[in-house]
Amino acid sequence: MSLSRDSFSDLLTRLVTGVLIAAVGLAAVWAGHPWFSLLVVGIVAVLIWELARMLDAGPKRSLMLGGLAAGLLLAAKLLPVGLGLPLLMLAGIAGIGVLDRNRTLFLVLTVLIMLASFGLMIHRDEFGVTWMLWLVLVVAVTDIFGYFAGRIFGGPKFWPRVSPKKTWSGTTAGWIGAAVVGWAFMAVTNSGIELIGVSVALSMASQMGDIAESAVKRRAGVKDSSALLPGHGGLWDRFDGMLGAALVLLIVESLTQFPPVPGGM
Repeated sequence: MSLSRDSFSDLLTRLVTGVLIAAVGLAAVWAGHPWFSLLVVGIVAVLIWELARMLDAGPKRSLMLGGLAAGLLLAAKLLPVGLGLPLLMLAGIAGIGVLDRNRTLFLVLTVLIMLASFGLMIHRDEFGVTWMLWLVLVVAVTDIFGYFAGRIFGGPKFWPRVSPKKTWSGTTAGWIGAAVVGWAFMAVTNSGIELIGVSVALSMASQMGDIAESAVKRRAGVKDSSALLPGHGGLWDRFDGMLGAALVLLIVESLTQFPPVPGGM
């Protein structure tokens, strides 16, 4: 084991901030539309602002792009899906005319963030509180299991060039934790066993979201996306995993029957 005195030095700050974030998020999940949708819109405004800042858009243009993305996401939510989809694309395209460099990176990441966020709102509307809590728990358990296992067991690094702190022990522990969450919800909701596989896949997607953000921060030469959340950095540092999982879940719900039924999807 690689446990040391400093292994959990930031745990209290992370815990307090995490509890506050969870309280606000769970309240919005329980309340549903419009409160959950408004929370997602507000988060997207900050996410795009953070992304634009990291990609050297400048303070004013970063604020403009964040506000534009939030307005377009809200409009897309209020319109029929087919009419709203072009607005989700427009948020990323707008960056081409605003940024002096890193345009392709901003375009791709913004479109993915917008689609993932839109998918979150649709998921809450169509599947309710239970399945929204399942998604939140899959992402949270992946992060928590990975945090503790990585610090307690240590071991080989997962991808040190991009994410120096991430280990194979923590990564694998996240998958195991997600499988347990999937098994628990399978038992409670009488869903099919495929839910365990979907949960693990979303855990992997959550970790991919984390790695993607780490790669962007490394390219930008910054430690955190911003300093808004003590112990966590910025909102993107906290929601990168949820974005990755939500994006894959949007694909899962488009291609298969969700929730999985016993005997097959």
